[in-house]
Amino acid sequence: MFIGANGVGKTNLYRALQLIQAAAAGTLSRELAAEGGMHSALWAGKRQTKKPVRMKLMVGLTPAPTEGPPPYAYEVAAGLHFYEMRAGLPTPTGAAFPTEPQIKEETLLFHHRGRQTKLLERRGPAVFARDAEGQRAELGLDLMASETALGALQDAERFPDLHLIRRAMLDWRFYHGFRTDMDAPLRRPCLAVATPTLSSDASDLAAVLATLVHIREDTEPLDRAIADAFPGARLEVPMPGKTASFGMVFPEHPQRVFAAAELSDGTLRYLALAGALLAYRLPAFVALNEPETSLHPELLPALGRLIARAASRTQVWVVTHSEILASAIAAHGNVAPLTVIKRDGETWIEGLTLAGEFREDEE
Repeated sequence: MFIGANGVGKTNLYRALQLIQAAAAGTLSRELAAEGGMHSALWAGKRQTKKPVRMKLMVGLTPAPTEGPPPYAYEVAAGLHFYEMRAGLPTPTGAAFPTEPQIKEETLLFHHRGRQTKLLERRGPAVFARDAEGQRAELGLDLMASETALGALQDAERFPDLHLIRRAMLDWRFYHGFRTDMDAPLRRPCLAVATPTLSSDASDLAAVLATLVHIREDTEPLDRAIADAFPGARLEVPMPGKTASFGMVFPEHPQRVFAAAELSDGTLRYLALAGALLAYRLPAFVALNEPETSLHPELLPALGRLIARAASRTQVWVVTHSEILASAIAAHGNVAPLTVIKRDGETWIEGLTLAGEFREDEE
């Protein structure tokens, strides 16, 4: 859980994880280009001369529950041909446009009993990978500079570790606000298809709720989340026909079902968050960026308890401005929030050392 003031870079941390997922999908260059290109993404401060200009993203991964540090570490570096030409550096690369984001390096490491094994290594167009027999070989892939090796290597039988990591990363879910205007998909019925996990835009919320109510037939967690936030209210999820829908009944009007199109923005967003965190099957990683948006402060303790309960089923990563929400998650999830700060123009986490560890005096 991360908390901090506006402008310190909390959303950058959230976005970095989305970009790592894009590397697994093979769409990292396109994602960077859509944000304004490498000029917008790269560090704007002073750089070392005669050094390659890179944006590096790295994540530790534990595909299955285990103790100790994550056994896998994936790193990808993107750059721009323009900067390297200007610095007079050699720039081996595949086919690319002059100003498009280019994948320069990739590695996937496996740590086991003090040993480190490179399962994937990419330097420019050259790609090496270790197969199921443990043999390291150069792959004759005709990768463009816009493609990631992790996204391109699709042979699950030959490269099982790469397949495992890619699948784990593609399963991540990111929730950053939900459209609640009158034309939002969230306000309309959706196709009645059993849906185990909420989509990132929550357009299939009605199907997720119907799956919980009519297929799992265990509504206790959902009923508790509704009662916690809206005392005396109840959620109505009729048996779907061709489409699935839902509504709310409030104690002031016990005979009236308010359809999704009639609900307030805050009520609808809370229900979407409940669908994300109570779904039939949760992904291995759920990221919430400012989930308190449009919610009344009185709903935040209930949301904090909902997040804490979901964390017993999966890994939940939260970025928030709200002290109320952070306190509720801390109290019910037994976790201390990390404070994001600006340090000499850089996004930093309070108490974090350059070695990537927290000071001993930090809780």
